[in-house]
Amino acid sequence: MEQVNSVGIDVSKGKSTVAIIQPLGVTVKKPYDVRHNRKELQSLISNLHDLPGKTKVIMEYTGRYYEPVARSLAGAGLYVSVVNPKLIKDYGNNSLRKVKTDRADAVKIARYGIDNWTELREYNAMDHLRNQLQTLNRQFDFYLKQKTALKNNLISILDQTFPGVNTLFQSPVREDGHQKWVDFAASFWHVDCVLQCGKKGFAKRYANWCSRHGYNCRKGDADSIYEYSRELVATLPKNADSKTMVTTAITALTTISVIMEKTRSEMNTVASKLPEYETVINMFGVGPSLGPQLMAEIGDVRRFENRNSIIAFAGVDPGQNQSGTYEQKSVHTSKRGNSQLRCTLFKVMEVLIKTKPIDDPVYRFMMKKKLEGKPFHVYMTAGSNKFLRIYYGKVKEFYAATNINE
Repeated sequence: MEQVNSVGIDVSKGKSTVAIIQPLGVTVKKPYDVRHNRKELQSLISNLHDLPGKTKVIMEYTGRYYEPVARSLAGAGLYVSVVNPKLIKDYGNNSLRKVKTDRADAVKIARYGIDNWTELREYNAMDHLRNQLQTLNRQFDFYLKQKTALKNNLISILDQTFPGVNTLFQSPVREDGHQKWVDFAASFWHVDCVLQCGKKGFAKRYANWCSRHGYNCRKGDADSIYEYSRELVATLPKNADSKTMVTTAITALTTISVIMEKTRSEMNTVASKLPEYETVINMFGVGPSLGPQLMAEIGDVRRFENRNSIIAFAGVDPGQNQSGTYEQKSVHTSKRGNSQLRCTLFKVMEVLIKTKPIDDPVYRFMMKKKLEGKPFHVYMTAGSNKFLRIYYGKVKEFYAATNINE
């Protein structure tokens, strides 16, 4: 029987701890530290190549820290497998003592490799793209939180100078990151900026503003805005201090909005290089914005054993509470999976509810649950569950049909 070596690497910032074991708990080399520089990584590669038999390197997917190690080892021809940290965390310690050190973790990872030897998936070049896509998505999520805070801040200031100006236009954010109500507030930051022009004067100024900024100027818009403004009461005066507060808030919001749209575009570019891209964005409720976000968080569906695995990964699987003759009828979903993925799935469900595609099985399923009297969160979660099952089936079918092996 061929000798096998399981190399567990506990990755941290700047250094990693390496443990090498064989079946039956045989220790090949005691855990030792390796710094993330060319010299020490090359030494590690040489040591692993010198091991007799078959060698597999296992490490956790931990932020970005693992990437230089994984790329170096995989580039040197070693078998590298990067696994979800939760799989390692849930892997049995077989001990009453709670030990948490880098060396103990490295041994635990190596033992996981021995026990799951045949199921380990090899890290490959396409994983670089998937990692890049997920990083972009996490950045996008971060910017989204900042944008929400900046938008709320701007509205709170405008409620004191031009109340309700954010409700005057419903235009979505443009590809350049600009939005009509924000740009309008930059020019007409106080209600008196409208009223002091007079009705005809404002109509002419508004038409020039629309032309200059590339927005549609519909007939009657200027008159409606003017009449709306006449009923408003501003609590802050029209002076330099008020203008500075508004324009500073607008600049901050517009800047983050521009960054978000650039990130969204880059995500779509990266996602388009993955084989399943067309299959994903052509699904109902998914497009060039939500599609890359789904692909970023789900990753390669082939790493999931079955549909139930991907459902559990997303945390939209129904919970269970049963003991003896007792079985709870209604249990909350687990919510133990990827929170970013659940958020994206709910956005897809919201798109389906707005567009009402009656031919889509996910939409019909949600409406069935809604008509049964299920609460909003219940039927949205049920729809997410069904959508993921369809996603898994379609992407797996695509890979099977094209016989792509990344």
